[in-house]
Amino acid sequence: LRQTYQARCFSFLLLAIFSSVIAAKSNSPSSSSLTSARRSFASLDKKASNKVVPTALGLDTLLHQRGGSSTEATATMSKESAGLPPAVKLLIGAGGIYAAFLYYGSLQEDVFRYTAADGTQFKQAWLLQVLEALANVAIGFVGMQLSGATPGIPKKAFAISGASQVSAKACTSLALANGLSFPVATLAKSGKMAPVMLGQILLSGASYSVREYLQVAAIIGGTAIVSMGKKKGAGESSSMLGVGYIILSLVLDGVTAGFQKQLKVETAKAGVKPKPYDFMFWTNFYMCLTAIVVAGALNEIGPGLAFCSANPEIFSKICKFAVCSAVGQSFIFYTIANFDPLILSTVTTTRKIFSVLLSIFLKGHSLSLTGWSGIALSCFGILSEMALKMGGKAKAH
Repeated sequence: LRQTYQARCFSFLLLAIFSSVIAAKSNSPSSSSLTSARRSFASLDKKASNKVVPTALGLDTLLHQRGGSSTEATATMSKESAGLPPAVKLLIGAGGIYAAFLYYGSLQEDVFRYTAADGTQFKQAWLLQVLEALANVAIGFVGMQLSGATPGIPKKAFAISGASQVSAKACTSLALANGLSFPVATLAKSGKMAPVMLGQILLSGASYSVREYLQVAAIIGGTAIVSMGKKKGAGESSSMLGVGYIILSLVLDGVTAGFQKQLKVETAKAGVKPKPYDFMFWTNFYMCLTAIVVAGALNEIGPGLAFCSANPEIFSKICKFAVCSAVGQSFIFYTIANFDPLILSTVTTTRKIFSVLLSIFLKGHSLSLTGWSGIALSCFGILSEMALKMGGKAKAH
């Protein structure tokens, strides 16, 4: 049964890889033929100047986009995508995101739960970030060539944003490596608005509604209840070190959001409008460089590769994990190019909930009634946040 499940998931992955090429072409200045995609950068830039694309958005921002500012941009881009009916495009985009990231989450959990014959486990979280970023760089490069590279991009701003973003992702992996269960980690990451709100309140005097405070409190409170509501003897327990890493990851998410705002300012000053695959390539390029430096400093590269060599099964999972990340991000670009950001937000929000439920039912997590009440509370907070954005969008129209 497990082999059948993995075979089906891998077939979804192959379909996603094929469709990501279509996604890349849909973001190109002219998707009618491959020949037009190979025109000179000067010709591509001239055409791109008449397009409006979501600017200064890191991949993590796109995954958790709050909608609003790029609505007009995505509406403009969607007009260019002729041919397929909107329902089919949504099926491709949402289906690709679900297939890639549900499998991505399953593989990430498998990597850190894997135990070798000698009892050792994979702990090299920074090496994992190197391999994941490399896959994103490769697909980002292909997409950038198809859509046309944007000259004059401020590399320093991308370097700072990329370093912060990969640090947040590494802390999430370290939380899993140090005993935090995947459902708890995923729910906790859904509360990333907490550090963002705190930073905005302290630094810029922003204010939020009572409902927004209650939503964040529901997500955080539900996560805490789930963490405490696991049945005794269920296996893994959420260690304090794992909890510390996930809190640090949330803090870094807030820092990353600030750096990405600065990136928007820098690109505006430079007078450039990077395309989606420019962001994918350059952000992951600097994420990869940062991860290589840290992994080397922590002596993770040699031992990590040796562990993978001695355990081919886990290396296969890591490779699939990295490819799922890159393909999933391509589908995110495809979706945001054809639909309102609120559609993307809805897909990624519900995907998190399904990731949690999939992990509970397929990975042997055992929850008490208290734990299930925590799941319900967190999901309520997540869905309430999504409903608030949908209501705000309706009023805007």
